[in-house]
Amino acid sequence: MAFITVETIINAPLKSVWKKWTSPEHVQQWNFASPDWHCPKATINLQVGGEFHYEMAAKDGSMSFDFWGTYLEINLEKSLHIFIGDGRNMQVIFASTEMGTKVTEHFEPENENPEDLQKEGWQMILDNFKSYAESATS
Repeated sequence: MAFITVETIINAPLKSVWKKWTSPEHVQQWNFASPDWHCPKATINLQVGGEFHYEMAAKDGSMSFDFWGTYLEINLEKSLHIFIGDGRNMQVIFASTEMGTKVTEHFEPENENPEDLQKEGWQMILDNFKSYAESATS
């Protein structure tokens, strides 16, 4: 199965970008694709075999779900290999570049939605992360 890839370059140092990706209090600020959704709860056990759980919810209360996964491999400030709760693989790569910190996500598509829609949704969340990581100071 082919992976879908989304990426962005963030005008912030690698250490700051990593922290905002791996800290629950930060994840809650950016982990949604549109303004009518939010992430009211996030937990992260950042160790091999540990899990993350992100509650993804419509702000109007009409829908919510737990996006979760297990960390299979962690390379501090470099990459995360994750087994998503629904059985798919995902990798997140962090790299310092001359233009900023590049974040690349590779993920196996699910079977319910067209791949272009999945790519668009994941890119929107990543763009949200970029905006948050560039504006948040701590």
